[in-house]
Amino acid sequence: MITYAMKSMPGKRDHNEDYIKFSEDGSAKVFALADGLGGHGYGEVASEMAVESVFSAGESFDSEDFLNKAFENAQETVLEMQKKKTAVSDMATTLVVLRLTEKYAQWAHIGDSRLYRFHGWSLEEQTLDHSVPQMLVRLGEIKPEQIRHHADRNRLLQVIGMPWEQQAYEVSERYPLRRGDSFLLCTDGFWEFITEKEMCRCLMWSMSAQGWLDRMVKLVEKNGAGEEMDNYSAICVKVK
Repeated sequence: MITYAMKSMPGKRDHNEDYIKFSEDGSAKVFALADGLGGHGYGEVASEMAVESVFSAGESFDSEDFLNKAFENAQETVLEMQKKKTAVSDMATTLVVLRLTEKYAQWAHIGDSRLYRFHGWSLEEQTLDHSVPQMLVRLGEIKPEQIRHHADRNRLLQVIGMPWEQQAYEVSERYPLRRGDSFLLCTDGFWEFITEKEMCRCLMWSMSAQGWLDRMVKLVEKNGAGEEMDNYSAICVKVK
């Protein structure tokens, strides 16, 4: 059985440029999350367009090529809007999509919105940001935990809405779906104020996806108190 919980909040910003959605097609389930970028509120347009285009890509959720089609469709949709309206020429968005079938889990991402995969109470894998600080980690110049508060944390190298010379998003391998698996999709406004150890601790004390999300949100809001909190969004999924 698969259960999930979702939450998206503006933080201390005037409006929310994050967008989240869930849908299912037969036995396959798809979760999508995006964090919009761009001035004059057009980030929220980009994030909504990208996520909605994931579900209108014309591919069955069971299709082997679903994630590739979803991301290519999102990119095409946002670029077309940029061409039609010069005012939105700088709008862009991150995007992370998780697909679950009866047998396996697979995901794709671009930007610095993340997916974490847990089993039991342990973190097994997470996506790597397409950002300047993540590049510095790869070069050995900073440690991974320094990404959260790095001065260039918001400088993204790859996003939906930026022209690609080659595929810019990353697609994971297929992982067998097991009882005890859990997944967290979240924007940077969420993971900035909660560590991976805290995610695991909240998971350990939670019986449900909603309980896990509620515990983490409390920590995010506590750790972000007194800070200029960005929009924050998260989707929690548990496999029982």
